[in-house]
Amino acid sequence: MKKYIFERILRSLVSILLVTTLTYVIVFTLVPTSLIFKQDPNYNKMVTTPDKKDNYRNTVFQRMGYITYYNSKELKNRAEKVDKSVTVEPTQKNKKIYQKYLKELGHGWQLKTFTESKEFYAIRKIPIHERVWNFFSHMIVIDHPWVIQDPKNPKLERYVRPEIDPAVGPALVGSGTKHKYLIYFNSAFPFIHQNIVSFDLGTSYPTYANIPVIQVITQGQGRTLSEQTKFPTGVTKFSPIDIYSRTYKSPSQADARDRANFGAKDPYTATNNKHAEPSMIANSFKIGIIGVLLSYVLGLPIGMLMAYYKDGVFDRFSTAVTTFMLALPSIALIYIIRFLGSKVGLPDTFPLLGAGNPKSYVLPALILGILGTPGTVVWFRRYIVDLQGSDFVRFARAKGLTEAEISKHHLFKQAMVPIVNGIPQAIVATIAGATLTETVFAFPGMGKMLIDAIKAANNSMVVGLVFIFAVLSILALLAGDILMTILDPRIKLSSKGGK
Repeated sequence: MKKYIFERILRSLVSILLVTTLTYVIVFTLVPTSLIFKQDPNYNKMVTTPDKKDNYRNTVFQRMGYITYYNSKELKNRAEKVDKSVTVEPTQKNKKIYQKYLKELGHGWQLKTFTESKEFYAIRKIPIHERVWNFFSHMIVIDHPWVIQDPKNPKLERYVRPEIDPAVGPALVGSGTKHKYLIYFNSAFPFIHQNIVSFDLGTSYPTYANIPVIQVITQGQGRTLSEQTKFPTGVTKFSPIDIYSRTYKSPSQADARDRANFGAKDPYTATNNKHAEPSMIANSFKIGIIGVLLSYVLGLPIGMLMAYYKDGVFDRFSTAVTTFMLALPSIALIYIIRFLGSKVGLPDTFPLLGAGNPKSYVLPALILGILGTPGTVVWFRRYIVDLQGSDFVRFARAKGLTEAEISKHHLFKQAMVPIVNGIPQAIVATIAGATLTETVFAFPGMGKMLIDAIKAANNSMVVGLVFIFAVLSILALLAGDILMTILDPRIKLSSKGGK
């Protein structure tokens, strides 16, 4: 089994690599770059002159990984290595110096001029293969005491050690690291948290501009939430600051509030805020898990009764209903249940009551459950019917067991083996595939986020979500195989795929 799991993980990594690479190449080569500025509210406000337009666009393209960009001042500072007499003025002499410098940098660099000032700037379009390599090579980030290199803070201590921190209690604390708390404990699931190894899936833009993709998906939403917070200085006060999120901020940039909260000598003053509503991934998991449970609670009894009364009135009627449900477009079912739900007082859109009210989750979860029920019914009935002609069933009948006893003690357990295998995959499918449900209900989850990211040409978010969905799908397949061996110990996983 160990060999099987190892080889399965190895094949899974290759699959994730191929799927993510293909998605990256498609969205970053086929999606027109002009689309990304249509959703940027700051573009028309800030871009008031042609020079500002060029600088803004190039800065965004560099942040997204399309190009490497040196503005006029950066180009001058770098070109001083070739000739210290260089200036930003658009003279022929400076042009030759810049061209000589760019030639030394290597192939692909272009020297350009701003429309109004005529000052020079330089760009290099990054080839797609190089961008893919940069994405994967920088994906896994390891925090250590030499991550921070701040010339304005040369005396920064560098260590990792366990401490009883006055703000968070027992923790593995770092200095010189990006994060203050490398390992810490609190009451939020999964209760033990770490910042030593993290993922960098790029930066969101234009929606959730300049926020890391992982942070967009995992951070809370809605209004900020102020709670009693204890700071390292010993002061306790109402604040929206998430004390566990402390990261390095150069002391030269610290303001009076930072020094009051964390002390004059502590450079870990950059923080995130707490939010009143759960994160996108938490919301999607809630309705996804509830939806899967509903589909099995409804589907398994119906499928078993259909098999028990095979070819009877109940079986024929249920088959007709199930066939109709499978043929009915998902969007039609969503609007029907939404309409009926609103008639009994349930909110027909998530923002009406928000995450603080359980009623907001009822209709989205119910829809996912109903959408998954027909498939569960069909497959469970088929498994039961196939098993009814097995030798062990005939032997049980020969022993005098009733059909009800055979179904309860033998058929149900055997038919549950393939069903259990699909449970993790069903959960992932409801999380990743609930795009219509989340869109119709304005539900702030990962399924809706993928649609929103595609419409906004938020390429980094699209790639990040595809990567996360691919990882979850692979883990679900592995979890399903392991669940089968737990339910039926006779099943042995082998590297050849046999069971």
